[in-house]
Amino acid sequence: MRGRALVSLLAKLGGLLLTLFLSSIVIFSALLLTPGDPVATLAGGKRPTPEMIAAIREQFRLDDPIWLRYIDWLGGVLTGNLGESFVYKTPVGELIGPRIGVTLTLVIFAVILIAVFGIGSGILAATRGPKADRAVLLSTSIGMALPTFVMAILLIWIFAKMLGWFPVYGGGTGLLDQIHHLTLPAISLAVVYIAYISRITRASLVGELSSEHVDTARVRGIPRSRIFRSHVFLNASPQILAVSGATIAGLFATSAIAEQAFGINGLGSLLTEAAARKDLPVVQIISLLLVAIFVILNAIADTVNALIDPDSLTSGRNA
Repeated sequence: MRGRALVSLLAKLGGLLLTLFLSSIVIFSALLLTPGDPVATLAGGKRPTPEMIAAIREQFRLDDPIWLRYIDWLGGVLTGNLGESFVYKTPVGELIGPRIGVTLTLVIFAVILIAVFGIGSGILAATRGPKADRAVLLSTSIGMALPTFVMAILLIWIFAKMLGWFPVYGGGTGLLDQIHHLTLPAISLAVVYIAYISRITRASLVGELSSEHVDTARVRGIPRSRIFRSHVFLNASPQILAVSGATIAGLFATSAIAEQAFGINGLGSLLTEAAARKDLPVVQIISLLLVAIFVILNAIADTVNALIDPDSLTSGRNA
């Protein structure tokens, strides 16, 4: 059993590395094949002379075969050389480094909101009777229908403009100021996911509450709180964790919308800006980073599931 579990775990690790490798090929190739000549960006808006064009193409190896450029790029990524921004003329690592912390803080804030209100409301709907169930289902239906940018506009209008409780721009400095600045962005980012996790939690718990082993535990006179902890929530948690892992990974991608709406200098806003200005080295690295985060978080969710339910590794139930 342990041998099969180890083989399955190694297979998942191999799949993770293969996914990252294939993603790097797709990201590198797709961006190079997009319309537009990077020479125009590298010329800084000036009309390039033939000599300038030749010098730029030689400096950035634009005439090399795409496979040779990919190998050079991938080798640089693996050794910590992330390239140089076409627009800012600075190393990509220096551009990305300060912004990762801002995006990470925003995502962690949103994750806390999702865990507390998503799982909490799901438990409430599954255990507190029909009225609570209907109230949660109605509120989650509204939450799932509100895109992040619409939610951001509503929050800015109500809590920043009308009530003046929260700032409307920037990420703040220092922990308390950051929490103050990031509250509205985190809520706008989390609302859809709160509704989604709440629905998943409710469905998983309702399924477990109606199962035979829970009925048996009730007949044996085991206290309700113990039944819920040991037989219901524990058995439902792998499905909740699996969805939560993908949800957290998705937050990094959608954080760009909240960052743009609230003027936050995070990773998402840098990606949007770089894509608009055809700053390919920046777009490539941030895209690869987002894919890596998505894959790694899902792998972590699978590993946690396996620790809770070892059979999931060999059965592939949570894959």
